[in-house]
Amino acid sequence: MSDWMSYDRWPECTRMERPGHVFEVTNDKGQSLFTPCTVPLQLPFDWSSPPTRFRLVVEPPPRRSSPLPPAQEPR
Repeated sequence: MSDWMSYDRWPECTRMERPGHVFEVTNDKGQSLFTPCTVPLQLPFDWSSPPTRFRLVVEPPPRRSSPLPPAQEPR
């Protein structure tokens, strides 16, 4: 992981991109998100304050859901 950087430097994220990595962006309220470099950054609708810092992190593995149970026969 890289050091935290001020969100003012977000437009520089294109030079920091690496395969297998994403950016973690946080705000003062403790909310965070993992995102690729997109300028301008599209924030989630429920963020209650603007982003304040970001860092480059290894992309987390995808979360997989459990398989669906088999369909039941109609009665």
